[in-house]
Amino acid sequence: MKRIAATLLIALLLPSVGSARKFLEDDPLWTDPDTLTIPTPKSVKLSESYDFYENSFRDPVGNHQEKAQNINTVAEVPDSSWFTNRMGRKLMSIEELVRGPNHGNGPDISNTLTIITSKRQGIERGFSIQDSKGDIYFLKFDPPKYPQLTTSAEVISTKFFHAFGYNVPENYITFIKRDQLRIGPDARVPISKSQTRKMKERDVDEVWKQVPVTSDGRIQAVASLLIPGEIVGGFRYYGTRPDDPNDIFPHQNRRELRGLRVFSAWLNHDDVTSANTIDSFLAENGTNHIKHYMIDFGSTLGSGTTRPQEHRAGNEYLIEYGPIFKTAYTFGLWDRPWRRIHYPNYPSIGRIESNYFQPQNWKTQYPNPAFLKMENQDAFWATKIVMRFSNEMVRALVQTGQLIDKEAEQYLIETLIQRRDKVVKYYLSQLNPLDEFAVINRELSFKNLGQDAGISNSSSYQYQWFEFDNDRSTLTPFEQPGVSTTLAIPVPQSQSPYVMVRISTNNAEQPNWKKNVDVYIRNRQEINVAGIEREN
Repeated sequence: MKRIAATLLIALLLPSVGSARKFLEDDPLWTDPDTLTIPTPKSVKLSESYDFYENSFRDPVGNHQEKAQNINTVAEVPDSSWFTNRMGRKLMSIEELVRGPNHGNGPDISNTLTIITSKRQGIERGFSIQDSKGDIYFLKFDPPKYPQLTTSAEVISTKFFHAFGYNVPENYITFIKRDQLRIGPDARVPISKSQTRKMKERDVDEVWKQVPVTSDGRIQAVASLLIPGEIVGGFRYYGTRPDDPNDIFPHQNRRELRGLRVFSAWLNHDDVTSANTIDSFLAENGTNHIKHYMIDFGSTLGSGTTRPQEHRAGNEYLIEYGPIFKTAYTFGLWDRPWRRIHYPNYPSIGRIESNYFQPQNWKTQYPNPAFLKMENQDAFWATKIVMRFSNEMVRALVQTGQLIDKEAEQYLIETLIQRRDKVVKYYLSQLNPLDEFAVINRELSFKNLGQDAGISNSSSYQYQWFEFDNDRSTLTPFEQPGVSTTLAIPVPQSQSPYVMVRISTNNAEQPNWKKNVDVYIRNRQEINVAGIEREN
């Protein structure tokens, strides 16, 4: 079954087996048909401890480097069961950004909330509850000394990652009093991996004693709406899922998972692991398929879920031999520079800064296989999305955390803006940042994103035209090489159905902008861009 479905998917995405054609008539594709109906998959449980061991002490993907495989002919990520283009293809309004994935207003707190189960595993405690409308939510709370730290970070980051394009839960900030909760008749409390007991009132009271309570007896919680469908485990950041015939691209070669490193660095999401993923088997748009979700954004921004982020977070893996050996070799005289970072004392936002931060050096808690495979082209794709977030958008998204300390809120806004600017400046300096190609009145127009970002000015563009044989993938130069001092290049007359222009940017301050960008143009009655390839 998997082989049949994979063959069908490949046939839809790639030229036919008997053809060497580089482009098909419907390129570029903007939807990956990876939602074909599949048999009901088995539920799998991924081990968090094994995930740590495997990625810290082994190398599940090896040193072989491949380009991202799930991109269309213009080097973009199509919509799929993994990703939906949102800010990547259009500017979302502030209203859309603030609403995020949410379709409602959260749990109905005007009536009693019924506790279904209690969670006591991992580092989070909480309840699954059902409201008067029958909707099921998971409630998560803040650590005792840090009101708003985790819950506000979770909601803010959920909205960011939704805007980036990922599947995330509906998360709501809600305020609850103790007397609004009642224990359901079947509520159980886990006492071991395999045993539970009936839940009692003292179990709720115990949780209530360990979370911040306001002067009027309320607690701030994140209410996470139950993800639709049947939960069938999570996903790893490498390989494929054996019982999902739609899952044909190794996860480490998916551009949206590689580029996730850029987004995570910006928001300091250092807990990007398989433990914080969910695969849901659901009926959607007439088919039964798996949809892939990212969950649990409590360890983002300055929050470390149960406390403020450690100084190490984002700067070093939990186990990293270089610094360990260096400290031992110098008998402790050398110390890690990140230990000396100064963080202002804002309990509600924890530890996050922008002065020491360098996006290229940022790290998760332990190695992520997809992040290790990220190339400049993958980072460029993600950076284009990051730079679409204006200061006003960042401010509006941070304000969804409903932080009471407005000084802390302003610090977080300014820090994210400065981190954004560092991300954009670094990654747009690694290759030629020309983008947004379009043919208008027989001119190929484009933008220099590096110039738009204020990285450098005064560029000129050297170009060479080729006729392109789409059946043999061969190039024949025609026209003399040229130089343009504007953001447009005339498209010459040609009888070839396809032409290609190779462009490099001349800028004394940015040597990597000399790298080529190849733009393929379908040269028919309607002239349009068929493909884009970048020198890494």
